[in-house]
Amino acid sequence: MKAHIKFRNRVKAFFSPLSGLDEFLEALTAGGRSSSGMSVNEATAMSVSAFFSAVRVITESIASLPLELYERLPEGGKRKDEGTKLYHLLHTQPNSWQTSFEFREMLTYHIIMRGNGYAYLSRGRDGRIYELIPMHPDNVTVRQDDTYRLHYTFQSKRGSVALEQGEVLHLRGLSLNGYTGVSLLTWAREVLGGALGQQEHGNRLWKNGANPGVVLRHPKTLSDIAYERLKTDWEDKYAGARNAAKTVILEEGMEIERLSMTSEDAQYIESRKFTRSEIAGITRVPPHMIGDLDRATFSNIEHQDLAFVKHTLRPWLVRWEQALSRDVIRAPRRFAEFNVDGLARGDLKSRYESYAIGRNWGWLSVNDIRARENMNPIEDGDEYLRPLNMQPVGDEVPKALQEKQSGEKSDGA
Repeated sequence: MKAHIKFRNRVKAFFSPLSGLDEFLEALTAGGRSSSGMSVNEATAMSVSAFFSAVRVITESIASLPLELYERLPEGGKRKDEGTKLYHLLHTQPNSWQTSFEFREMLTYHIIMRGNGYAYLSRGRDGRIYELIPMHPDNVTVRQDDTYRLHYTFQSKRGSVALEQGEVLHLRGLSLNGYTGVSLLTWAREVLGGALGQQEHGNRLWKNGANPGVVLRHPKTLSDIAYERLKTDWEDKYAGARNAAKTVILEEGMEIERLSMTSEDAQYIESRKFTRSEIAGITRVPPHMIGDLDRATFSNIEHQDLAFVKHTLRPWLVRWEQALSRDVIRAPRRFAEFNVDGLARGDLKSRYESYAIGRNWGWLSVNDIRARENMNPIEDGDEYLRPLNMQPVGDEVPKALQEKQSGEKSDGA
């Protein structure tokens, strides 16, 4: 047992990050310039509040959903496979230092920012998976051979290691070649570059007290030294938002002329709103989830939330589920599935009305309903109702209905 633990510790040490802070910062700031002239990389993109919010909404939503392991039953249906090590890895803790939430949040973030999310499948001598160890995408290269098998190379501070397809959990974003994904930053570079340009423009406005500037007129011609002294003194005392309300004192017959704000400056807020809407469209996150409440109402918020589950989260969840089935589970009768019932539920009144329909028409039991409301089952709560006025064609009339019909005939006689 001790030898096995030592072996696993050596594996974790080998798959530690490539290096220290310098390499991390280099990877963080690597990127290309947009046509606006702004450099778009991970650090600058995440400084755009709307994009930062959208990334958090996606990563935290996926990470917070319960991830269950199921077994398909021969007669149909499914049951949770809770008593296995694999269930614990997927549902609770994939490795010794991360929770399932942290692991899924991290890999989803990697897919968005790098196009790919990787984890090494650390196996014991018995061949079973004991840990899922995340690998930073910048340290992984992928090659596809002539038989379409994938081969991975992970570069760590201890050297490189070759990994085969069965040793890696690989989650891909939108792909051009079929085996590696492309970063969202690649597709959104121009939109994010425009957002960064707007952000820089707005910051310059606030630096000048939301005023594009002033012209100081002096009756005499100033020397270079006097000019620089006056310019520096003015900027120190009156420039910036914190100095906007100060009283200006002019000397030696000087006059001040304020420059009017341009139409582009006046439309700054509108342009920021438009960019926020574009970011919402690129990430498929409803605008109200990233702070745009202009068109949000109490009547449409719920429908937008349901659309978020259907059109935004569902593709991500299917991506996760199928990758886990292919790389980790690899058993035809077992599968992983996210539970989205909590997110897809409507308001209390709508839920209770739907429960009443399901209960009265016989396809929901009391315990089915209680389970959906996160309540414990009750005794005799697994019985299903059968409406007396509904009967499959060719079946005999139920005894209760026969007695009811006999009683009605007796009363009529």
